[in-house]
Amino acid sequence: MFSGHPPDKTGTEQTRKAVEIMKTLARVFACLALTLTFTWSGLSSGIAMAQAPQFTAEFRLEDCRFKTTGANPYLILRPGYRQVFEGTEDGETVRLVITVLRQTETVSLPGIGVVRARVVEERETVGGELVEVSRNLFAICDKTNDVFYFGEAVDIFNPDGTVTHEGAWRAGEPAGDGAAQPGVIMPGTFLLGSRYFQERAEGVAMDRAEHVAMGLEVTTPAGTFEKCVRVVETTPLEPGQTVKIYCPGVGLVTDNVVSLVEFGSRSTRGNDDDE
Repeated sequence: MFSGHPPDKTGTEQTRKAVEIMKTLARVFACLALTLTFTWSGLSSGIAMAQAPQFTAEFRLEDCRFKTTGANPYLILRPGYRQVFEGTEDGETVRLVITVLRQTETVSLPGIGVVRARVVEERETVGGELVEVSRNLFAICDKTNDVFYFGEAVDIFNPDGTVTHEGAWRAGEPAGDGAAQPGVIMPGTFLLGSRYFQERAEGVAMDRAEHVAMGLEVTTPAGTFEKCVRVVETTPLEPGQTVKIYCPGVGLVTDNVVSLVEFGSRSTRGNDDDE
C-alpha cells in the first residue's frame, strides 16, 4: 500500500521552464559574443586600413616635356654641380660625393615614348674604401618643376672583391610582374604631408618619401641654411627609414649620418648633350 505525498507537478514544470529559459539565454549570449567578436574584428581591420599611409604612385608624365638641365628649389641638375658629405658610422668615416655629370641617357617608356635623363653620380667610401657607385637618372617636368627618377645603375664593392648590383633598376624595363615605372625624387612644390613613390620597380626598388617638416634652420660644416625641409624615406621591401634634409638653392644637406661639408659648381668641358 502506497503511503506519503503525491509528486508536486507544479514545481517540476517550473523547474523545467527555468532550465529552458537558461538554455535560451545562454544561446543568446553566445550569439551576441560571436557577433561582437566579428564586429570588433571588422572595426579593427577597418581602423588599421584607414591608418595605413597611402603614397601617390600615378603621375601624369604624358603632360610633361622633360628637360635635363635646371633646378627646382631643393634639387639641382646643372652639370658640374658637386656636393661632398661626411659623417661617422660604427666608428668609421663615411664620405659621399654627389656629382651632376655632363652625360645624359635615354629611357623608353611604354605609352610615353623616349625620355632623356641627366646622370647624377654618387660615390660612397667607408674608412677610405670605395663601397658603392650609383648612376641615377633624373629629369625635370617643365610643367610642374617636379624632378622625376628614371632608374639607377649600381655597383657595390664587397670586401671579398666581388661587385654586385642590388637595387639597380630602369624605368620601362621588366620588374616583378610588369615594367618598372618612374617616381618623383623631389616635387617642384613642397607640400607638408605629401607622400609619393620615388621609384617603382617591384621587388627591387620601391622607395617612398613623406614630407614631415619645413621652415627648418640647419647648420652643417658647409654653413647654416634656412627654410629647409625634412623628408623621411621608407620602402615596403625592408624595415627602417632614412631621414634627409634639403635646403633651397643647395639641395640635400643631411642624409642620415652624413652632412654637407662642401658644395658648388665646377666647369665642364664640351657642350652639354641636352635637348
